Amino acid sequence: MSKVFDLYKEIGGAFGPSGREDAVREAIAAVAGAYIDEITTDALGNLICRKKGTGKKLLFAAHMDSIGLVATFIDEKGFVRFSQVGGLFHGDLIHTRVRFANGTRGVISYEEKTPFKSLGMDNLFLDIGAKSRAEAEQLIEVGDFAVFDAPCFEQNGVICGPYLDNRIGCVTLLLLLEQLGQETPENDLYFVFTAQEEVGLRGAGAAAFAVEPDAAVAVDVTDTGDLPERKTPMAVKLGGGPAVKVMDRSVICTPALRVALELAAADCGIHTQREILQFGGTDTAALQKARAGVPAGAVSIPTRYIHSPSELCAVSDVEQTAQLLARFASKALNI
Repeated sequence: MSKVFDLYKEIGGAFGPSGREDAVREAIAAVAGAYIDEITTDALGNLICRKKGTGKKLLFAAHMDSIGLVATFIDEKGFVRFSQVGGLFHGDLIHTRVRFANGTRGVISYEEKTPFKSLGMDNLFLDIGAKSRAEAEQLIEVGDFAVFDAPCFEQNGVICGPYLDNRIGCVTLLLLLEQLGQETPENDLYFVFTAQEEVGLRGAGAAAFAVEPDAAVAVDVTDTGDLPERKTPMAVKLGGGPAVKVMDRSVICTPALRVALELAAADCGIHTQREILQFGGTDTAALQKARAGVPAGAVSIPTRYIHSPSELCAVSDVEQTAQLLARFASKALNI
């Protein structure tokens, strides 16, 4: 198995829906600590790792939170109604297993009298095997958060599992730190593992406000356009190399920073793709709007089936993203 997969199992398996990132933060800090000079946690739960250099401040961000669900009501038979934490799609949820922080597990199912094409979140419920409300309340409480409880695997150069969005971005930054090693970098580097991205990019803005970077780069996943009969054409494919973001619904990336990222990739002999994401956004937008504005860009890992329990990405895309970012971080910043 690849080092990418080993790190993903370690980081991805930690419980960490938005606002409950403690276990993920601890897992990341345990790995990152060997490569950095300072490590802090702010009031929102962002993990801020600094590798001191003499040049300009360069911030790399990857969000460590995941989507999930929160218990909202327990009926008299012990079935649990829930609301979404971040973006859930009911088509991905039917008969999906979930896990609460205390280890309680359950299965999402649906009201069968409702036509399948008419199903919405209001027609779904969670079965935790309880026979009554009293029995269910011995296992969980209203307000408890849960995450997907799905297996992961590596096969034929791809990784499949839950929460590649965005634990694989966190893995990429850890690989970047390892490649930079113990030498003093050209720039003053900040590696920020952000909180609450899935519920409104909340952590990234606060972290960028505090750090005041001269430039910022987000690392996240992006959709692909290589599936059969895809509704929306997109010039990104799995295994095609890192995707350098041009824009999405929330941000237009700083052109000079996009060019600098592409040149860093070319220096390494890495082929990049250009990402224009027509739906959704990333921490890039919050980084760009911090204080009086920050030159901002993003490099994305092409990923299929985003926000499902079985997301899929290529190991080579992750490795090459870390390589190009290491080259970019090592050069004088002229943005």
